[in-house]
Amino acid sequence: MRAGSLDRTITIQSIATTAADDAGTPSEEWVTVATVRAQIIEASTDEYFRAYGEGSNTAVAFRIRYLEGITTDHRVVYEGRVLNVRQLRELGRRRGLELRCEEIRT
Repeated sequence: MRAGSLDRTITIQSIATTAADDAGTPSEEWVTVATVRAQIIEASTDEYFRAYGEGSNTAVAFRIRYLEGITTDHRVVYEGRVLNVRQLRELGRRRGLELRCEEIRT
């Protein structure tokens, strides 16, 4: 993986449970795990009709340097868009990660 090909910046976030409020209910919020350089491998948008109307699905694949602990429970913020991590693939022996992400808009 060449450093020159990592021409985008993405933020990886994880959900965290915060302290309980006055009613005893814990709240959850997204916190930043890492801000890393990335390469876009593939980006596509599909439009389709559903029972409740028209929708679109944007899929983006990012390649980043290996980062320990990333799972499909994380999400990626890229250019103001929030994308759910759907699939991970390790590249080489901990040399990199390929993140396949999906943004669903209705």
